[in-house]
This record gives sequence, structure tokens and C-alpha cells, in this order.
Amino acid sequence: MTMAITIYHNARCGTSRNTLAAIREAGHEPQVVDYLVNPPTRDTLIRLIQEAGITAREAVRSKETVFTELGLGQPGVGDDALLDAMVAHPILIERPFVVTPKGVRLCRPFTRVNEVL
Repeated sequence: MTMAITIYHNARCGTSRNTLAAIREAGHEPQVVDYLVNPPTRDTLIRLIQEAGITAREAVRSKETVFTELGLGQPGVGDDALLDAMVAHPILIERPFVVTPKGVRLCRPFTRVNEVL
């Protein structure tokens, strides 16, 4: 039986590709959201982060140039600023988030997807 699965995917990311492959190898065909083209709303992003049991800081990609350019690593930068930056610059959203009826996970490493399959 196939369950409804959504992956917030970046095809240029190896971890995201591996996660998508693991979902398919488990017999599921997920809804694939290219979050760079169709980014989640701020409310959706907040929900994903909360349901994954992580913080906004854990959900932001600190290796991206724009992270440094915006000064997001500075002390005192709070969740609201991080969320605003991720909404304005979706490349800052860590990937991939996977949503299933069993929960939400930020699948880094990609094997974390098994927790919700």
C-alpha cells in the first residue's frame, strides 16, 4: 500500500537525490516539490521545522554564501530572522524535508527517511 509522501527536493543535492531514491526503493512514489521553484510559505516552513523536532537554526544551510552575506551566523540572530531569510532565499532551507503520515524528518543523513517510511 502506497502512502502519501512529499519530499522538498533539490535535484542538485546528493543527499536529496539519495533520499528520493530510498523512498522509491521502498515502493513509494512521492510528490516531489522543487522547493527552489515552489518554496514553502513561512507557515509551512514553521510547521515542517516543528514537526521534524528541530530548530530554525538546524533547518538553515549555513554553507550557502547568502548565509554569510546576510550575517545569519552572528550572535543574537533569532528564529524570526532565520525564517525570513529562508523564505526570501529558499536555497537557505536545509534539504530534504520529507513528510509522511508517520511524521516529518529533515533527512540528513538520507537514511533518516527510514524513520518515517
